[in-house]
Amino acid sequence: MIEKIHYIITHQTIPYANLALEEYLLKNVSDRECILYLWQNEKTVVIGKNQNPWKECRIAELEKDGGRLVRRLSGGGAVFHDLGNLNFTFLMGKENYDLDKQLEVILRAVNQLGIPAEKSGRNDITVEGRKFSGNAFYSDGSHNYHHGTILVHVDMKQLSHYLNVSRDKLISKGVESVKSRVVNLQEYLPDLSIDRMRKELIRAFGDVYGLKPEPLNQARIDTLELRKLENKFSSWDWIYGRKIAFSDVFERRFPWGNIELQLLVEAGLIKECMVYSDSLTIYLFERIPSFLTGCIYTSKAMVDAIKKINVANEIENNILEDLIQMIEQEGI
Repeated sequence: MIEKIHYIITHQTIPYANLALEEYLLKNVSDRECILYLWQNEKTVVIGKNQNPWKECRIAELEKDGGRLVRRLSGGGAVFHDLGNLNFTFLMGKENYDLDKQLEVILRAVNQLGIPAEKSGRNDITVEGRKFSGNAFYSDGSHNYHHGTILVHVDMKQLSHYLNVSRDKLISKGVESVKSRVVNLQEYLPDLSIDRMRKELIRAFGDVYGLKPEPLNQARIDTLELRKLENKFSSWDWIYGRKIAFSDVFERRFPWGNIELQLLVEAGLIKECMVYSDSLTIYLFERIPSFLTGCIYTSKAMVDAIKKINVANEIENNILEDLIQMIEQEGI
């Protein structure tokens, strides 16, 4: 049971530092505590844990324009951040995680502004069917976080310019372009500022949890440990990962997200394997390559290998069943 709630606002706008603080807070949140972390990134594309950076973002153009690419811990799809966007993160012990309650904070804050927000789909919050907040989730086993965006006055031209959103994904959402799918809250409240949005979130945080939000004591933060995490999030290995010279690729979109399976096949054997996905589920996709590497390159052998993966829940089981069906339909 949560007995104390704290909030922390950072005015640092470098994504590596902000994601480092997020992970630090995750590791150090106390028992019976919930932390609301409010933060902003300047001209940044943030990709999900298992996404292919070269497919999700126009990297060269982003960097030429002074922007940054960063990879987060959670799953889900790529998002664009600028200073017209406010990010939030709820952090707590696993036993206190309550997605409905956390979403209620966002919904109440926006509704109190007179804007009719509502939850939609697997991880979106919308107004009149248009998204202003995408949400994603992460657990390290003992602690959980739920984070998301709030589009207040984001530059929509840049958002659509730097992101490569697949045609299949747009069709699955029933829209023609990424710009038509998202909306700034200033369209409903022209004088809404980031500062007012912060204040409404903190007020709603207290209302929903029935406790007084207190600022987090900065003395709790170990700057040396924070710097180590910042170095991780800014490293090439973390952002880009390993890139293989693949010979074969399978790609498909399912209701749970997309999957891209890259294979390097030599002499009939799978020598290397990479798996990318924008699914909110992350750990399953990290396990697949070890089962397929070294496998004979036939549909039957690949399916037999994948069937050996132990799934953690029904969601992972459904994903594996779809993956098996995709491979079988290739008829290798």
